[in-house]
Amino acid sequence: MFEVTGTRRLAIAAAALAASFVVSPIAATAQTTSDVVAVVNRTPITSADVAHRMAFLRLQRQKPDAKVARDQLVDEMLKRQEIARVKMSVSTDDVDASFARFAASNKMTPAQMTQILDKAGVTAEHFKAFIAVQMSWPRLLNARYGSGGSRMSDQELVTRMMENKQKPVTTEYMLKQIIFVVPAAKRNAILNKRKAEAEASRARFPGCDQAKDFAATMLDVSVRDLGRVMTPNLPDDWKPLIENAKNGTTATKVTDRGVEFLAVCNQRQVSDDLAAEAVFREEDLTKAEKSGADPNSKKYLDDLRSKAQIDLK
Repeated sequence: MFEVTGTRRLAIAAAALAASFVVSPIAATAQTTSDVVAVVNRTPITSADVAHRMAFLRLQRQKPDAKVARDQLVDEMLKRQEIARVKMSVSTDDVDASFARFAASNKMTPAQMTQILDKAGVTAEHFKAFIAVQMSWPRLLNARYGSGGSRMSDQELVTRMMENKQKPVTTEYMLKQIIFVVPAAKRNAILNKRKAEAEASRARFPGCDQAKDFAATMLDVSVRDLGRVMTPNLPDDWKPLIENAKNGTTATKVTDRGVEFLAVCNQRQVSDDLAAEAVFREEDLTKAEKSGADPNSKKYLDDLRSKAQIDLK
């Protein structure tokens, strides 16, 4: 399955910042020295890191408490280490694109956003590190609890449908993923060329039945059959592209594999039990995200914490 980057989670986590960025930020006091305040599995967290996070809390109009800041950074370090271990991090390009979108939503350029963050004592680097974790962590949750999670019981489904008064309807897509591979070693040299090739190929795409033969006529292009995917299960970063697909293909997207687009082979409205469960799970996830109480996230983090070596100074 193509990867989930969790832009919806990022939007919820960052929503409180939007209003703060359009007012004059309170400048943080720069630190001339940096002491280690915690060590997580041999990786240090410094007083400078804590100062950046305290400034970040201030921008969110929260109390800039040093202990809260340190605890947040410890949790994020555990997540970051696990993300690196299982190799499910979003790319630098994904983070930069999210940063740019966030700046645009506040009527700023990325350079202006960077200046605001630096003046506030947060720094763009610290905010981007936060973005990377917020985007990557849902991948792990999806891999560990998503498709492999326990199914709703028949009784749970019946109860929810009775509460809903009607069985939910959603769209089911049949998708293929076309990847113009860009090796990491050649990324800077050929990425723009591969973007142009991918864009040009969309106009000539012959349809899903001929997708593999079509890919075989080009260099380093692969096709993955993603099967049927319902709207609630679409990755956040691909969902708007799929819903706005034209002539059977989505717009292109740069990923850590290269340049990709999706072919929408078919779509239909479905209202069976699987569709109902997918809709109900999305509703539950949205509620959990808004409340900050995703049980799977807490469960995973608690497990990481129980196995970690954490030394608080």
